[in-house]
Amino acid sequence: MSLRVVVVGGVALGPKAACRIKRVAPDAQVTLVDASKLISYGGCGIPYYVSGDVSEHQQLQETSFHMVRDEEFFKSCKDFTVHTETRALSIDRKAKTVLVQAQDGTQSTLPYDKLVLGTGSTPRQLPIPGRELDNVFTVATLDEAIRIKEQVAGGKVSSAVIVGAGFIGLEMAESFADMWGIQTTVVEVADQIMPGFLSPVMATIAHKHLEEHDVTVHTSEMVQSIEGENGKVTRVHTTKRTIDADLVILAVGVIPNDTLAREAGLLCSDRGGIIVSKTMQTSDPDIYAGGDCVLTENMVTGKLGYYPLGSLANRQGRIIGTNVAGGRETFDGALGSFIIKLFDYAFAGTGLSLPVALREGFDAFSTHVIMSDHSHFYPDRDMVSLEIVVEHHTGRVLGLQGACQNGDSVKGRVDALAAILKFRPTLRDVSNMEMAYAPPFGSAMDVLNAAANAAENILNGRAVPVQPLEFAKLWENRVQENLLCIDTREWGNAEPFATRYPEFWKNIPQGQIRNRLDEIPRDKKIVLLCNTGGRSYESQVILRHAGFMEPVNLQGGMGFIKQIGFDPSQDD
Repeated sequence: MSLRVVVVGGVALGPKAACRIKRVAPDAQVTLVDASKLISYGGCGIPYYVSGDVSEHQQLQETSFHMVRDEEFFKSCKDFTVHTETRALSIDRKAKTVLVQAQDGTQSTLPYDKLVLGTGSTPRQLPIPGRELDNVFTVATLDEAIRIKEQVAGGKVSSAVIVGAGFIGLEMAESFADMWGIQTTVVEVADQIMPGFLSPVMATIAHKHLEEHDVTVHTSEMVQSIEGENGKVTRVHTTKRTIDADLVILAVGVIPNDTLAREAGLLCSDRGGIIVSKTMQTSDPDIYAGGDCVLTENMVTGKLGYYPLGSLANRQGRIIGTNVAGGRETFDGALGSFIIKLFDYAFAGTGLSLPVALREGFDAFSTHVIMSDHSHFYPDRDMVSLEIVVEHHTGRVLGLQGACQNGDSVKGRVDALAAILKFRPTLRDVSNMEMAYAPPFGSAMDVLNAAANAAENILNGRAVPVQPLEFAKLWENRVQENLLCIDTREWGNAEPFATRYPEFWKNIPQGQIRNRLDEIPRDKKIVLLCNTGGRSYESQVILRHAGFMEPVNLQGGMGFIKQIGFDPSQDD
């Protein structure tokens, strides 16, 4: 008798697992059920459908050879049965059946030898008045995306409020403001955008970039209620202001859909999410689960975490398919690698940001570098800003984040580190990492190597840094701090600052500093700086050798400072 498999969930993990099962075990009888009409679509592409970059929603369902992945496609091309608009109600583990209900209310049972749960996630709900009004959306399904697109494309929306500054919220903000010219406001309860993903410095860069493109961002602010007229949203009330809105997106995160598993007695976390083994089996070895409904081990911390990522769901789906068909593949865990496009910039990361590393108990620090993405003498280069996170006493690299106008450039560096992060690399490993090099594509000493080198200099006490946001605070309090900035660039770069603030800003080019040591006071707090941090680091080495032990070097230099929107030459 052939293997009977029931798959619950038809967006990412479910279809991937079902297709893999049929490739490995062609005689298996596979049935997939999903509560929605639209299945097997690229959910991460929804903001780009709303923006118009993807013109038709069917494109999100298409294969690379332009066939729509619907019931007929899976039956004729993949040889398994799909029931859409069919909800799984319960699992009888003893009888090994799943009770399902069709849209017309008809119920039936599906027997299984192996069961796969890809039940996904549900948008987190805000317990506030007005969330039931028309034009208040979450962005959970393609069906909702179609309704949102109808509103904005029909010219019915002039102002929108997005609650939550995570991935979906910010991608939707770009979608509304860039393509449709909608007055867009983002409200985030945390003190920065993308909390838990971006470090404060990277979040500041992203925040500034959003506002440069006419997206208003309010952090440290909570939405209290949504107001409407005639059943339709008109404004949003926060703890600090009232904002007009024709449309509201609630994007405050998602929670795992584990109810079906929990009611069946499968082991689940108290905080939500199905617990699975490395082979993706639940506490019942005949039931597998993956994607947004499960918890996954973080390969840096070793702890269980929640990673609702489409790429992860697809990789887990393949492993489940292999194992259901008799294999023994394992899924090692996740790093939470991400990338997001915000107008002209891409922001990417892998592993732990510094705030997360500290919260997890690591004695960690981070450092910043900024370099061109390919050789400085080759035209059309973009600057890559990287922040590398390191454990103090071991030199173990815990994570990396970056920003660049060339998304491929920052993605390449993040992916390179992600490939080795589970092996507990040290700074020496990353410093000596071999990166493909030719002048149009990189530098002889890649920016990723340079980030590790900068961190190693700090770890070994050869460099004493000040980070960009710390420098901004020092400058704000420059009188009380008795501050003196020594600009190691040439006069053409330093002139606007040294002329405006002669008491606090002095120009000594790096090539002259050995011969001008007597001009440097020993009773002031000295900050050395240049465009990227390289020349100022060289100057710091010279000063320390000459007995100046206190000067600090601005990490990332003026390049990073400008990216966070801080310009001392314009300061009042």
